[in-house]
Amino acid sequence: MAAQFGRRLRKGATTTAVAAVAVAALSASGVPGATLVTDSGDQQSTGTTPPPDDSAATGNSPYYTDLPPLNTPNKPGTSTNLPVTGSAESGIPASILAAYKKAEQTLDDTDAACRLPWQLLAAIGKVESGQARGGRVDANGTTFSPILGPVLDGRGFAMIKDTDNGAYDGDSTHDRAVGPMQFIPSTWATWGQDGNGDGRKDPNNIYDAALAAGRYLCAGSRDLSLAADLDRAVLSYNHSDAYLRTVRSWFDYYNRGTHEIPDGTGTVPPGLGGGTDHSSGSPSPSPSPSEKPKPKPEPSPDPTKPGGGGSTSPTPPTTPPAQTLAGVENAGTGTLTATAGDAFAERIKVRARNSLGGPLAKVSVTFTIAGDTDAVFDGGKNAVTLRTGADGTVTAPVLKAGEKAGKFTVRATATGRSLPPVTYTATVTARQADAIARTDDKALTAAPGTEFADTVEVKATYKGALAAGVAVTATMITDAEEPAENDKGPYFKDADDKPVRTLTDLKTGADGTLKLPEIYADDNTGTYKLRLTTEGGATIVIELKVEAPEAPAA
Repeated sequence: MAAQFGRRLRKGATTTAVAAVAVAALSASGVPGATLVTDSGDQQSTGTTPPPDDSAATGNSPYYTDLPPLNTPNKPGTSTNLPVTGSAESGIPASILAAYKKAEQTLDDTDAACRLPWQLLAAIGKVESGQARGGRVDANGTTFSPILGPVLDGRGFAMIKDTDNGAYDGDSTHDRAVGPMQFIPSTWATWGQDGNGDGRKDPNNIYDAALAAGRYLCAGSRDLSLAADLDRAVLSYNHSDAYLRTVRSWFDYYNRGTHEIPDGTGTVPPGLGGGTDHSSGSPSPSPSPSEKPKPKPEPSPDPTKPGGGGSTSPTPPTTPPAQTLAGVENAGTGTLTATAGDAFAERIKVRARNSLGGPLAKVSVTFTIAGDTDAVFDGGKNAVTLRTGADGTVTAPVLKAGEKAGKFTVRATATGRSLPPVTYTATVTARQADAIARTDDKALTAAPGTEFADTVEVKATYKGALAAGVAVTATMITDAEEPAENDKGPYFKDADDKPVRTLTDLKTGADGTLKLPEIYADDNTGTYKLRLTTEGGATIVIELKVEAPEAPAA
């Protein structure tokens, strides 16, 4: 059994008494002092707390204080290719372990001077979230439900007002630490990474979070093979002596051996078994090995705390199947498509079902927009939480497309439950036009080497209505059966006044019109063609003439 000194520590609990508790617990566990194993030999912790040189990644929120077991894991000095037998605590879920090692390799390639060991990420991941609740992640490494720290409202913890409009933590008033590595949203905004190459930076994804943690720990010119730098890095995560000692003890433990276990089968610290929020009990040290603990009376179960709130684990009361949440499912949501700037016609709807397959009312469901998009729910939020009605269903607010075209994801999750989310793919298409025409019929002519006197203005429409914000491409083309960009004749100018014959990133205005930049003629005479093409396929070809002026009459 792992020695424990309380489930959680609160921010600010770094007094002499708490520090003494941490030292006593480490001594009781039989874990050696803070030792960093490197290729050049063992380096001891400095034993002092350097001043913080970064804002705490977690907002100095609580953390789990489970310590490694008394027995050492498998073969000393080996950390890979171990058999799947051995200490349960030394087993790290496969996806979690892979994420730590991938982050180490990435940092080795991009910041080799930092010398980040994956075992340090594993130690922090253990202390922050119990290795993502024992590896409860999907095939992409994303937690089935958010792992959220307590509300950072200044009551026992730091006061951090909302910085993400609730996008990551679902709280638009205060921030909360998020994900398996417990980043506060403001820190994630700076340090967030795409560790699994899916084009997203998601603090709930272990690959993204592990790489972000690695880069955060390597900030500045830190060399983590140096004990002082490693101490500073850990303290930048949570500035507490007890936190440093706890992370150091797991770091040493993992350095002496680990093995891979299936996702979802890892050891989960007390308080993380089935919820999203961390428990925040106050420290209570393990008894000294020389003392014989006094018998304790059987505690009364406290249904508000994991394990009944006592030192034993009484059998929880049985919940009737009709009141037990079994999962959430799609309640008939259709295809989610919208044009940029418009509202999605389809509304996302989910149903909560009980263990008998029937509807379950008053279930809290969180809808979260994820991916590289500027789409939002009505009201401008990226995440909203609502409750199911009497029929077990709940409908998300109207989804509004931004100006960015492409696909993104909306997840519907039973709030605070370790249940698979319902995932929807939404598509935003660019604004389109099915017709484009000139606003006048003036002849466009110029003498060689001069500027065309008249500008080109066009109007785009879609199904007869003005088409605002439609992308247009303008190209000077050859007069061939299959036209290509012309290399002579009329041209536009770029920012450096150099000739260009294709312009992109043009858009119609609010009235559907577009006025092109000035057009210039080179020294070649003749009749040339300018082609304008809209998003949606509408095309117009405009004639441009370059001719020498008539000689004055004799």
